[in-house]
Amino acid sequence: MTERVADYPRPPRLEPSHRRIRIRLGGETIADTQAAWRVLETFHPPVWYLQPDAFRPGVLRPAPGQSFCEWKGLARYWTLAAGGVVAVAAGWSYPAPSAGFVTIRDHVAVYAGRMEACLVDDESVVPQPGDFYGGWITQDLIGPFKGEAGTTGW
Repeated sequence: MTERVADYPRPPRLEPSHRRIRIRLGGETIADTQAAWRVLETFHPPVWYLQPDAFRPGVLRPAPGQSFCEWKGLARYWTLAAGGVVAVAAGWSYPAPSAGFVTIRDHVAVYAGRMEACLVDDESVVPQPGDFYGGWITQDLIGPFKGEAGTTGW
């Protein structure tokens, strides 16, 4: 089934997913779950949030910095490390999200482009364009996708 990201809502919608989500870094599978959450927002590919226990112990390390999302609140960042590879501030979470997103409290999302691979079921995802947004593009999505130069006003 295809999804048009232009049809995703604004404000974003949070929905559970039972698709298998795997993340690889440094030649190792660092996360594997079938209990993730997707955040769907107009013109964005889904951002996948995983429970912290979906990650192997020792992979997640606090990173400096924070950012603010008008929908979810104040984000903190995570460095991910495995197999001798360190991806600084490559993940983020919301320790005290706004009311509509309390379900993903402390769940971690990662930038696919900073990982060796991120997979939805057995499909390797394409990172959302740009260096800020963290959506994962799969073959069942129809763009255009926010993130390219000139799309910040969409």
